[in-house]
Amino acid sequence: MSLLAWLKLYKRLGFFWSPLAVFTKRLGFTTKAENDVVDITEDVQQVVKESALADGVATVFVPGSTAAVTTMEYEPGLTEDVPGMLERVAPRDIPYAHEEAWHDGNGRSHVKASLVGPSLSVPFVDGRLTLGTWQQIVFLELDIRPRKREVVVQLVGS
Repeated sequence: MSLLAWLKLYKRLGFFWSPLAVFTKRLGFTTKAENDVVDITEDVQQVVKESALADGVATVFVPGSTAAVTTMEYEPGLTEDVPGMLERVAPRDIPYAHEEAWHDGNGRSHVKASLVGPSLSVPFVDGRLTLGTWQQIVFLELDIRPRKREVVVQLVGS
């Protein structure tokens, strides 16, 4: 079926075509040290607002291999519990092949970042992220030293 035929069918069925737009912004900040948990929810929401898009998906992405993004309830207990859990999974006191090769001391940082992941997708509706009441978007610093970091927020929507 040709594109024109598809469009006619959509029109007859009452569908309308709305083009998608892409909006990208980079957020920069400095972290304190390993296990720093940074709430970036309001920054991401501000990007949605700046975009003037109503509905779509926000992708939050960390360039780099020693940091991660996820969602959690951003409260003092969990800002201790999540790094503690990651320490149990990838402890400091075991050998890492990465360190044998590079001697940079952050083998565990790479392992933890791989487990949590570098990106997150959150739908937005009517210009608002669809997060739960106690759910925030957080950046996890997993490297062994303070870093200048960047998060890419890319929106696809209409």
